[in-house]
Amino acid sequence: MFKAYKKLWLGLGLFMILSPLGLLATGTAFGEWGTDQLPEEVGFVPTGLAKLADLWQHAPMPDYGIPGLDASFMQSAVGYILSAVVGVALIVAIMALFTKMVKE
Repeated sequence: MFKAYKKLWLGLGLFMILSPLGLLATGTAFGEWGTDQLPEEVGFVPTGLAKLADLWQHAPMPDYGIPGLDASFMQSAVGYILSAVVGVALIVAIMALFTKMVKE
């Protein structure tokens, strides 16, 4: 899988390394609003989101970072890159599991 899609993996790795560029942007990313920002952005807070809002506040890597390691830009950048690596690894693992299930 990795040899056949070498260019894809290199491109994905490049995007993971460049992910801290989001730290340089001002404001919030589209669609990443909390329940406190939603009323001003879209006019209301969906009922389901209001019920599950507390669940996301206790995430293992909140705000794409490592808790306690966000004092400088470099620490935040490492958190962003690690968050991207963990996300890609989880997606690859889930896809590999689904592929194995379908083949059997």
